[in-house]
Amino acid sequence: MAERSIHIHKLLTYFIASVWLINGLVCKVLQLVPRHQQIVARILGEDYAPQLTRLIGFSEILLAGWILSFHQTRLCAWTQILLVVLMNAIEFVLAPDLLLFGRLNALYALLFVLLVYSNEFVFNSRPDSAKYV
Repeated sequence: MAERSIHIHKLLTYFIASVWLINGLVCKVLQLVPRHQQIVARILGEDYAPQLTRLIGFSEILLAGWILSFHQTRLCAWTQILLVVLMNAIEFVLAPDLLLFGRLNALYALLFVLLVYSNEFVFNSRPDSAKYV
């Protein structure tokens, strides 16, 4: 059973990192999904929206790297949970019309939070170690 849990944890970790990497690189840094910049403009203002969107994207890429480093995994999981909850709460209030699924995005954010939580606190039998490097 422990062996299976390790494999599930490893697969979920790669999946979670890929979500951050794709959203950061494709949607924000390369700006292939204009809706992301529109959300940033709505929340933080038009003047610096392109630069701030790219900065957010680079931060998400760094977060993907942190996830894949398997370093301080619990802190990393809590950081992801906090970021997802905060980002989605702000978007839910200030830009629901720009979200892919409108206010229903909150449900998908909750599911992602539950995935991150389960991956770290249910499937990770050896937290805070670089066991897969």
